[in-house]
Amino acid sequence: MVKKAFAALAACILILSSAGPSQSAGTPQTVSVTHSLATVEIPRDPARVAILDMSALDMMDAFGVGSRVTGVPKGSTVSYLAAYINNPGLVNLGNLKEVDMESLNSSAPDVIFIGGRLRAEHENLSRIAPTVLVMIDNTKGYMAEFKRNVEMVASVFGTESKAKELLSGFDSRVDALSKAARGKTAIVGIVTSGSFNALGKGGRCSIITNEIGFENLAAPDSGGKGSPAPTHGDSASFEFLLEKNPDYIFVLDRDSAISAKGSRMAREIMENDIIKKTRAYQDGHIVYLTPDVWYLAEGGITATDTMLKDLEAGVLGR
Repeated sequence: MVKKAFAALAACILILSSAGPSQSAGTPQTVSVTHSLATVEIPRDPARVAILDMSALDMMDAFGVGSRVTGVPKGSTVSYLAAYINNPGLVNLGNLKEVDMESLNSSAPDVIFIGGRLRAEHENLSRIAPTVLVMIDNTKGYMAEFKRNVEMVASVFGTESKAKELLSGFDSRVDALSKAARGKTAIVGIVTSGSFNALGKGGRCSIITNEIGFENLAAPDSGGKGSPAPTHGDSASFEFLLEKNPDYIFVLDRDSAISAKGSRMAREIMENDIIKKTRAYQDGHIVYLTPDVWYLAEGGITATDTMLKDLEAGVLGR
């Protein structure tokens, strides 16, 4: 009799434990996630996550679920996420633009997070595991897209309350910057290969002109050479910057972000005799943006905090 009771108890324990630590009776085993390319069903609270987007890794780290990561793109590095990149226990999946498909497949992920650089590979990657695109569409507004992505990733891990807590305060910081930017002009650009590329209103770094409200003097033609490229802008001469003479110049050092060998620092390139004649330089309003954050992790929670800190330091003097 005692043996039968013990056996029944053991069977009950086995059934309960098989649901996993985050599951309970009646809890759905999957979660439906809609991103800009598809709606996919993902195992709820997945145990094995392949990361091919730094903003998604940023979010998982902020949510406290970074231990679920099984593979990362070790060919790309963001300073505050270096512990993942340098972890020998994580599979090297390539970089943010080129995936090591064999390594990805061998890591047996439950879900794959990708960024915009791999958008065209979504269908191929989906053959390995459900694949979610985490991407900022700046034409829809940085902050709106940022919040949407955070809430989307949080829904996968059941960390919605944590996400809400982490998002609090961002809007008020943007509002404070917007007040300071009112009536001010700016040119926003990327320094790469020794030249300056001006960015338009719908691409990278557009939070500066769209949400915060600086008047972008490079839009719409970024120096008179046609519509700006969506990611790296349009070449603009230093004479163009002097001619436009904005109140602020915001500079993103792409070469530093990707650790380009033999490249010169953005400050060395920008602070030449022509730029020194601009109002922005003379007023101390050339703002250098944290390179790896703005270029590789834009859209992450810690990344957005750092981005706003850069602007607060350059605009509000904090």
